[in-house]
Amino acid sequence: MTIEEQFNLIAREYDDNRRKFIPCFDGYYVETTDFLAGNIAAPKHILDLGAGTGLLSAFWYHQFPHAEFVLVDIADAMLDIAKKRFANLPNISCQVKDYTRDFPAGNFDVILSALSIHHLETEQKEKVFAKIHNRLPADGVFVNYDQFCAETSCMNNWYNAYWEKMLLKSGLTEHDLQCWQERKKLDRECSVHEEMVMLQAAGFREVNCVFAQQKFAVICAVK
Repeated sequence: MTIEEQFNLIAREYDDNRRKFIPCFDGYYVETTDFLAGNIAAPKHILDLGAGTGLLSAFWYHQFPHAEFVLVDIADAMLDIAKKRFANLPNISCQVKDYTRDFPAGNFDVILSALSIHHLETEQKEKVFAKIHNRLPADGVFVNYDQFCAETSCMNNWYNAYWEKMLLKSGLTEHDLQCWQERKKLDRECSVHEEMVMLQAAGFREVNCVFAQQKFAVICAVK
């Protein structure tokens, strides 16, 4: 099953389950977004790559309600939920695209992504990071909220075992867990360090990990 098919399948349950799948949800989404928003100039144009149901954009919209948002995802069923979430908000638009092949037009002050880029092969990541860099102005910001492997196989096994233990305790259904196991087959994780090196190679002058807890981290890159 492709990434598009997988995420169309789970679109309705996605937001309800997101907190269960991410044990550090509040630090990852809420506190990190608040930290970043408090340290950058108010953006006029924001792009969300792999936006899904618009969950990440919702947190950023709360911080910058006057910005123009473009949400891009390959799964139309996911974006249908985003459209309902942001109904009657003229400054938010959605586009069904594979951003690895068809990047949205225009330039953006901030480019975001959450739990999407880890599905890409290394070469695809590098190309996407180069495109992101090209679409940002000087001092423009890219933020990737994503899922990563550890630097060593031993520690990565610890990360995965702990995550699975937390999921089993979270109240997810057997069906949810089976779908998660299938989606894991599509993962192409890199480490936080490896991604930071890629972003530096793409030309970003400032690259920092601003949140990290086992599998989940947020990397901020400034052009």
